[in-house]
Amino acid sequence: MPYHDTIVALATPSGAGAIAVIRISGPESIALSAKQFRSVSKKDLAKQKSHSIHLGHVMDGERVLDEVLVSLFRNPHSYTGEDVIEISCHGSPYIQQEILQLFIRKGCRMAEAGEFTLRAFLNGKMDLSQAEAVADLISSENEASHQIAIQQMRGGFSNEIKRLREELLHFASLVELELDFAEEDVEFANREQFKDLLGRIQRVLKRLIDSFAVGNVIKNGIPVAIVGEPNVGKSTLLNALLNEDRALVSEIPGTTRDTVEDEINIGGIGFRFIDTAGIRQTQDVVEGMGIQRTFEKIEAAQVILYLIEAVKFDAQGTRFKLEIEKLRNKYPGTPLVVVANKKDLLDAERIDHIKTENEDVLLLSAKRGVGVEALKSRLLEFVNTGALRNNETIVTNTRHYNALLKALEEVEKVQEGMESGISGDLLAIDIRQALYHFGEITGEISSDDLLGNIFANFCIGK
Repeated sequence: MPYHDTIVALATPSGAGAIAVIRISGPESIALSAKQFRSVSKKDLAKQKSHSIHLGHVMDGERVLDEVLVSLFRNPHSYTGEDVIEISCHGSPYIQQEILQLFIRKGCRMAEAGEFTLRAFLNGKMDLSQAEAVADLISSENEASHQIAIQQMRGGFSNEIKRLREELLHFASLVELELDFAEEDVEFANREQFKDLLGRIQRVLKRLIDSFAVGNVIKNGIPVAIVGEPNVGKSTLLNALLNEDRALVSEIPGTTRDTVEDEINIGGIGFRFIDTAGIRQTQDVVEGMGIQRTFEKIEAAQVILYLIEAVKFDAQGTRFKLEIEKLRNKYPGTPLVVVANKKDLLDAERIDHIKTENEDVLLLSAKRGVGVEALKSRLLEFVNTGALRNNETIVTNTRHYNALLKALEEVEKVQEGMESGISGDLLAIDIRQALYHFGEITGEISSDDLLGNIFANFCIGK
């Protein structure tokens, strides 16, 4: 892909709106725009200073396409590091296409997906992890994922990695320098300081790797499986959580034969609720397939909501406690919330009895919306947002996570080599491998295939 031509794309979503923004970047962006723009103040756009805005008309010959505002950014002080023009026009799809086609006829090329951000990376405006955070920021749907993306885009994660890499690179240079003086048996790298550095790097890497468990679910939403016997109110609870009639509700057992999913925001965290088919013995082939899918969803869930009818739980508590214990044993690593639904069918005495005998059971009435907020609060307790509140670095990107794992493995090899007293040339090889995996994260080491895969997931215009 050529990176020295001039590209154009719609930077706002396609479709009708109040305004649309068309972005142009490249060496000819200002000159081409100046020829197609007629300022109301008769100024020559090509002679205007950077970071200025101008009112005028986009002209196709003597034909006026639209009255627009043109924002001018001169290199290197722009998003891409190149000369950039942004045209704010009226949001008619017809106008958008007319302006785009005009600039393509005059020599621009339609931008590929993510090409503006790719050029920003190639021109040193941001490193690779910051560029990836741009896509995360655009797709963020809740406060937590937004906060993580902003922190990463501002360099919080990459700065930490760069500092470690620079310190490791310093010692690597000293170790390799020793190889040039092997016959003199000179030691430039203080081995005790090097051990301390390796220990510190190891602790940071482990902390970042551990943070991925939280970061991944925050980024993608926490899957919560709503399970239980038929007709206990699973679909009613889903509707109550979503505050809409998302799932079909019926008094006939077995109504839900497939999973129904939707996501809501609770306390800035995205939760993806999955209403599943009721678990029971059945001869119905279709319902049986739905029940099988229920167990698949439980396997993938981060939290399980086990629903029981409050009346039955009060009368058959021992049976249900055995079922709860089976679930906990089958899915030991998954938090289980036991919910006694249809609280409205119990009198005060029986409610008190359940509360006294079962402190962990949450009583609610999904039909009347009573206790739903308490359930949301309970779900939030399972999410470790302390790191978010303390602005700690949280890893959300699978590529970064894999690179960190490989870097940790190489650092541990270096530590083992230090302890076993291996030769400096072998030690230098392991250090270089660790540096390689650090560089993969920030883009100091990258390939065309890697960049292609990353930026292909961006929207066109960004």
